[in-house]
Amino acid sequence: MSEDIFITEERIEGADDGPLAGKTVAVKDNISTEGVRTTCGSKMLDEYVPPYDATVVSRLKEAGATIVGKANMDEFGMGTTTETSYFGETDNPAAPGHVPGGSSGGSAAAVAAGEADLALGSDTGGSVRCPAAFCGVVGIKPTYGLVSRYGLVAYGNSLEQIGPFGETVEDAAALLDVIAGSDERDATTREAGDDANYADAATGDVDGLQIGIPTELLEGADEGVVETFWDAIDDLEDKGASYHEVSLPSVEHAVEAYYVIAMSEASSNLARFDGVRYGHSGGYDGNWNETFAKAREEGFGDEVKRRILLGTYALSAGYHDKYYKKAQDARAWVKQDFDEALSEADVLASPTMPVPPFELGESLDDPLKLYLADANTVPVNLADLPAISVPAGETDGLPVGLQLVGPAFGEERLIRAASALA
Repeated sequence: MSEDIFITEERIEGADDGPLAGKTVAVKDNISTEGVRTTCGSKMLDEYVPPYDATVVSRLKEAGATIVGKANMDEFGMGTTTETSYFGETDNPAAPGHVPGGSSGGSAAAVAAGEADLALGSDTGGSVRCPAAFCGVVGIKPTYGLVSRYGLVAYGNSLEQIGPFGETVEDAAALLDVIAGSDERDATTREAGDDANYADAATGDVDGLQIGIPTELLEGADEGVVETFWDAIDDLEDKGASYHEVSLPSVEHAVEAYYVIAMSEASSNLARFDGVRYGHSGGYDGNWNETFAKAREEGFGDEVKRRILLGTYALSAGYHDKYYKKAQDARAWVKQDFDEALSEADVLASPTMPVPPFELGESLDDPLKLYLADANTVPVNLADLPAISVPAGETDGLPVGLQLVGPAFGEERLIRAASALA
């Protein structure tokens, strides 16, 4: 296994039988695995070994899956390229020399390279869908609350969900069948429903499907990406679907609102990593403030420090209402717009990413460029809705993904529609 994909190469055998018996799975390195390092791609947790399994990992074992390694990621899930990992960058097997997307880039790369049949990632603002699009595989971001977050190292609690990767929609849906459902250790979860069977929904039947296309999510996108997107829509039309334009005026403010909320939650969640309770310790003498500062200075990378600082500022006295509260108001507006658009369509469609994969090293010095690349994915997290990215084709030899968004807990509808393409 390639060291730029996997942090560890320890095999964890599952049960002898079950729906995933014989399947290999890579697990993103911010999901706890008992007795196996879980680093979040950070020096801060370089030596951390969890004493317990995340709920999704327990369910993988019970389903008979074999976990073949922990997958590389942007540090603490903060990135779009999987280049901010303390352990080094991950190359894109579908487009060598280019980024695999982030932050779950190692998970998508493992599936694209054939090093694992399936993989788990986490999606706070597109971190499953972006690498799925860039690596030419399928990635599902479930509805908030469908999959337990117990054992996921928190970044943005109100936004993040664990989601599956697969080579096909049916493969990813079969993994979702295993990990979905309520968990008494995560009060935000709910039952998937006794009749929910996501893999069986992958029929490819889109006859009569009404697709809404938000015009705002095509504006500013790369010309080749847009052409490939429309080719995929034409394919769905040939199979019986129809489309019409819809509007999501609030998405103009979604990226700004998302980053205020996500960075604010990150500044709170990462406060525990102080070298005393958790994380890297510099072993410094002197007062606690100096020790705390040194541990975090050494333990965190530049992007994580940037987000902690911005989030702390947004939550500070005198600025909370000006930034955080206003961002939450914008979030409610985004949710309202999506609900209205989905009252006029069965699913919404857009390019997953407005650009094809960046070259390695191309954008690391331009964080704003990377933040803006999330324009089509972060609104879905703000609205707590499910989405799926499926391969739509290529532009100049680089993979392009099609994103479908559905109503809350409408995963079966998304899977049925997406399976017409992959």
